[in-house]
Amino acid sequence: MSETAPVGRAIGLGVCGLGRAFMLMLPTFARDRRVRLVAATTPSESGRARFAEEFGGRTYATLVELCADPEVEAIYVASPHQFHAEQVAQAAAAGKHILVEKPLAVSLEDGKAMVAAAAAAGVHLIVGPSHSFDRPILETRALIDSGAVGRLRMIQALNYTDFLYRPRRPEELVTRAGGGVVFSQAVHQIDVVRLLGGGLVRSVRAHTGDWDPERPTEGAYALLLDFEDGAFASLTYSGYARFDSDELCGWFGELGARKSPDGYGRARRALRGLESAEAEAALKRTRTYGGAAGATPDAPPPAAHEHFGFLVASCERADLRPLPDRLLVYGDEAIEERPIPAPGIPRREVVDELWAAVVEDRAPAHDGAWGLASLEVCHGILRSAAERREIAMTLQVPYGPAAR
Repeated sequence: MSETAPVGRAIGLGVCGLGRAFMLMLPTFARDRRVRLVAATTPSESGRARFAEEFGGRTYATLVELCADPEVEAIYVASPHQFHAEQVAQAAAAGKHILVEKPLAVSLEDGKAMVAAAAAAGVHLIVGPSHSFDRPILETRALIDSGAVGRLRMIQALNYTDFLYRPRRPEELVTRAGGGVVFSQAVHQIDVVRLLGGGLVRSVRAHTGDWDPERPTEGAYALLLDFEDGAFASLTYSGYARFDSDELCGWFGELGARKSPDGYGRARRALRGLESAEAEAALKRTRTYGGAAGATPDAPPPAAHEHFGFLVASCERADLRPLPDRLLVYGDEAIEERPIPAPGIPRREVVDELWAAVVEDRAPAHDGAWGLASLEVCHGILRSAAERREIAMTLQVPYGPAAR
């Protein structure tokens, strides 16, 4: 099952929440020997039973009990957005390093408190995974850093998905509870663009779309980011389940698997006939760990790397287009294709950062301050759209701890 050789030792990892997020990280944890799943807590009895059976790990009814487990060095907080702040504070107070799912929190006040709690406890806080961990994005950033293509000047990013019509719990359709595409999807795109642009967003000007009264939250947005160094980025997203921008990415799905266009309309069809919000929430539970459609640790690696839609980064001497399986470099006279081999372990880059933080005490690039800065942009989107004006940013940080 595992593929990488141990590097020194494995991290004893505890998991808070065995839902959809954990299911998506499961293939990574199961294949990477630098991580050992030792304990978990979740409200789902079936999830706890399955975790104990598959990993021989201990399960607990509460996070307090999980934090008291001496084998747990780090905790993966994979719960819904609204629980992140309290759970991160508990884990930090117990002296555990933390990997918390994006977004860092729903409110900026909670986000600031989480960063402060980790700093006070002397533990590392990593925010992710987001698609800024994707290998093609990191390869693009490395090429920009090399100086070979000159300074970054402009980024165009767009993604059209079926996000709003995937099965949802009721609060996932309420913006103030962290629902809608801004908190769950824009944070991916913002992380990617901020990483390529260096991190320091000066201002946000945005519009949002809320077009389906039966899904009463933001389903689309378009925004312009102005960076401190004069670069700028245009970001567009729609989760209304019509045009699918995977068409522009070689028909690789977001998670790197091959995708057939014959599945058009599947998300909307799956919701038809559901008589209540409870029925929809029950359908979502089938997609979580322990559910009927849950992942298995033996899932084969994807055909290519994960991605978050179409992106072009325009530099002084080339346009760069990261794809799930290669990086295209459009120069003045020729197009260079740089293949990127398929990952043996999906999301391995997340474990790279976690392992370095826990074992080597290296400050992570996607730390709490980074996650707070991306969350500030999310709030900037909502505020700019509501007030119809440009919103200045004040919590931004450069990419990478060495730059801070």
